[in-house]
Amino acid sequence: MKVPVRYGRTHIEVEVPDENLMAVCHLHPVPPLADPQGAIEEALDNPAGTPLIRELAKGKESACIVVCDKTRPVPNPLILPPLLRRLEEAGIDRSRITILIATGTHRPNLGDELVEMLGEFVVENYRIENHIAIDIESHADLGWTSTGMPILLDKRYIEADLKIVVGLIEPHLMAGYSGGRKILCPGIIAMPCMRVFHGAEFMGHPKSVTGVLDGNPVHLTAKEVADKAGCDFAVHVTLDEQRRITGVFAGDVHETFFAGVRLVDKVAKVPVPEPADIVITSSAGYPLDTTFYQAIKGLVGVLPILKPGSTVILAASLSEGLGLPRFREIYTEFQTWDEFKRLIFSPDYFREDQWMVQEQMKVAEVADIWVYSDGVPPEELELAKVKPLTSLQEGIDQALKKHGPNAKIVVVPDGPYVMPVLNDRPTTS
Repeated sequence: MKVPVRYGRTHIEVEVPDENLMAVCHLHPVPPLADPQGAIEEALDNPAGTPLIRELAKGKESACIVVCDKTRPVPNPLILPPLLRRLEEAGIDRSRITILIATGTHRPNLGDELVEMLGEFVVENYRIENHIAIDIESHADLGWTSTGMPILLDKRYIEADLKIVVGLIEPHLMAGYSGGRKILCPGIIAMPCMRVFHGAEFMGHPKSVTGVLDGNPVHLTAKEVADKAGCDFAVHVTLDEQRRITGVFAGDVHETFFAGVRLVDKVAKVPVPEPADIVITSSAGYPLDTTFYQAIKGLVGVLPILKPGSTVILAASLSEGLGLPRFREIYTEFQTWDEFKRLIFSPDYFREDQWMVQEQMKVAEVADIWVYSDGVPPEELELAKVKPLTSLQEGIDQALKKHGPNAKIVVVPDGPYVMPVLNDRPTTS
């Protein structure tokens, strides 16, 4: 059977023997909204758990809208104009509205990226700024969480009269699901917070996984931060595999988040009859597969269906390389995964971006990791502790030789947007 796997802005078609193919995991079909622009307008005028945005904006002099960075395909060009129009109609001057990009610890988004992310109208008419996690002075000190994390949030958000977040709800490898509270934490927190929030203990917690919220310390801490910082209004969307809008949720930040999660939970969890010998996956193509740092999400997404000793084959364009230099440098500090585990759990060791290497380690402890990419040379992939492939088809052929003619294969073409789960294993959200 020929199966297209997302890769960059296109896809790669691979041939999988019918006798070996156990499942192709796609999102369960849900009809996209026939009139997404109209649905956004309607959601803004019928919010859940809050007054109308126009009412919230009355008497306010400034507003800060926090949006996701380029790693999330949020349809901001559709969402922002009607939202901004309502703020201005309520009396907030355009010059007092800030659109703050929740970069977390990622690099700033600039130039043409902003037009693609936000739309030409927004870029030309509004102030757009990037959160910078290492600029400690630009953050307000809100105290501490119950788990001992300092709460340092971007002052531009904290000092705004009206606080708004806009985001996408999708499966997330650490927080269960993206969106809501996570747009603020880690979206606009300072780097010192990461020692706890993305530290080895949090990342190693058995509930810090895809699709789980109950008892998840990443989710619970982010929610605590959002409650401390406050959020007046939120707009969330859900998308299908073609990035078309399937749901719009506007109003209270938590109420809209959980409403979106309920939809994603039904659509994204795909049962597989038994653990697989070979899993072929992606990082859902552009923009998520531009770096190995982000593409690791595709590996972690299939962890629940990997048989011990199995092989996971990842297709990722890696058009921007492995990631930031600090991420790449982590791989130079250890030779084996046991050595890395000792490092991250030692009291004096902490590196920015180590959390994604720790996520990769979770997969590496179960399966061999092979990667096809034309964006980086083989030696870069070898540095990242994976086996480079010259083609995705080569990986399938070699994996069949490794696991034998009866090997069970699962393909997850859209990577982390889909949550494959075992039939006999209960899921918790």
